Amino acid sequence: MAGMFRKLIASGVAAKVIQEARKPQNQAKIKKMISDFQAKQKGGSGRSRGY
Repeated sequence: MAGMFRKLIASGVAAKVIQEARKPQNQAKIKKMISDFQAKQKGGSGRSRGY
């Protein structure tokens, strides 16, 4: 029973995220966030991994 409610809530949250992602002002924010993340991954963090 609890699993059914969890799936119902998860599908509602996913629908809201997709709905918000379709808005043009949010698309610009998402694209900037992705490019910032990719730049961060390419450049490295500058920290040693300690191997």
